[in-house]
Amino acid sequence: MLVAFSIAPTSTDDPDGSVSRAVADAVRIVRESGLPHETTAMFTTIEGEWDECMAVVKAATEAVARHAPRVSLVLKADIRPGFTGQLAAKVERVEQHLREA
Repeated sequence: MLVAFSIAPTSTDDPDGSVSRAVADAVRIVRESGLPHETTAMFTTIEGEWDECMAVVKAATEAVARHAPRVSLVLKADIRPGFTGQLAAKVERVEQHLREA
């Protein structure tokens, strides 16, 4: 499965409103998980089995919660049993269609 998620504290003490320190703690959890992953400006996507992915999302949420008493979590999952390597393969299929056009 692929899980795209975004976690952030709902408040921050940073004068410019940045939540990057809390987000960095969440991304650290993702990187240490060993699961294939990709982080962009708005979401982090991980690939693995259900229990693996949900454990990472939970741990990352807990890491952000250490920064603020309230946390926002947005999660989207692509559950497709029997498929692996989709983090890159889904994008490659779209790129292939663009090359054909």
